[in-house]
Amino acid sequence: MATEANKALVRRHYEEVLTGKNVVVIDELYAPVIDLGGGTSMEREQFKAVAGMMHTAFPDVVVIVQDQIAEGDKVVTRWTAQATHQGDFMGVPATGKRVTVKAIHIHQIVGGRIAALWEEFDMFGLMQQLEV
Repeated sequence: MATEANKALVRRHYEEVLTGKNVVVIDELYAPVIDLGGGTSMEREQFKAVAGMMHTAFPDVVVIVQDQIAEGDKVVTRWTAQATHQGDFMGVPATGKRVTVKAIHIHQIVGGRIAALWEEFDMFGLMQQLEV
């Protein structure tokens, strides 16, 4: 079933790229250009750089997928990440604080790869936990 394959593809993003810190897998999972919505896109190499920056700031990150729903070419994932702020993040030097963030992603799969990513991420809650 295509929806189960799409869910498995997206789950690899959380398990292998985010938690496993294997940014090379992005080449397998993502289209060369990722649509981020609102007329914004990012090349795959830029996406790898962003993931690397997150791993530097939060090297012990663990992502837990709470729910996944798939229909057609889209997969919706509700997830939580826990990590310790150990490196620079958006100009904020390491605080050593343990944080928990929640987010919802919608991924669109085209030709067996993730072609679009829309995100609702609790950046305000993260910054509050970092006390900035």
